[in-house]
Amino acid sequence: MAEIFRFALVGGVNTGTFFGCYLLLHPWMPYFAAYSLAFLLSMVGSFFLNTYFTYRTRPTWKKFALFPLTNVTNYLVQSVGLYALVTWAGMDDRIAPLVAAVVAIPFTYLLSQRILVPRKTPDGPGGPEGSGPENGMGERQPSRLA
Repeated sequence: MAEIFRFALVGGVNTGTFFGCYLLLHPWMPYFAAYSLAFLLSMVGSFFLNTYFTYRTRPTWKKFALFPLTNVTNYLVQSVGLYALVTWAGMDDRIAPLVAAVVAIPFTYLLSQRILVPRKTPDGPGGPEGSGPENGMGERQPSRLA
């Protein structure tokens, strides 16, 4: 339950970062271009907040490379939602990204957890005998980007 709370907190910070970037970029470019660039910028921050704070696991270059894959689903869900809300529902294009982001939250949680949290195997990394980022009590420990 604590992990879900931390995920929600990071999501709030990330959404605020995304929305702030979006509002700053929107006057100088079309709404969808501003949305896309703000999404990419906030994704980098999201990776580090989720690895260190939410899942308390070790960020690696491999996870950093895979993390955008989790966000592809998020991006698609939000993009379809944004387009539908602005084009079909007539929602204000300054508010629609927030509504679309809320719909994508469950998808983002499940996919980011799958990529960022090491899977436990009997004899592999992350398992009881492995060399995963866990301490002796089975808790994930943060460390530096390797």
